[in-house]
Amino acid sequence: MQCAQVVHECLMLHARNSTVTMQNKFSPNNHIIIITFFYFFILHYIQKQLNIFERKVYRRILGPVYDIEKENWRVLINREIYASVKKPTIIETVRLNRLRWFGHIQRMEENRIPKRVLYMNLETTRLRGRPRNR
Repeated sequence: MQCAQVVHECLMLHARNSTVTMQNKFSPNNHIIIITFFYFFILHYIQKQLNIFERKVYRRILGPVYDIEKENWRVLINREIYASVKKPTIIETVRLNRLRWFGHIQRMEENRIPKRVLYMNLETTRLRGRPRNR
């Protein structure tokens, strides 16, 4: 519900700042804006959850540490986890793999399906209303 409200406010702000009519308000370009907004909103939430999970797993693997100054056991803080692991996070790994895949697609021939899908133009529209019976 909160995400839908933010998208609605974004569309209304876009409509106020430009000459957008009701007919072209939901054009393919605006759908791309909405999809991109949802993607980054959800991606931020997923990234946060993945980082939390990754740190939780590393804490479990590395175990508690004995603190000499306080003379007790404690869990590692985030800085200590990343200093001891010295590997890229899940998010960085996914970004690198996506960038590698994009470079692979860029080097493909023009008639290959993945390259055509990447640059596909979705200018078609659906009919409004309920689908007709067959």
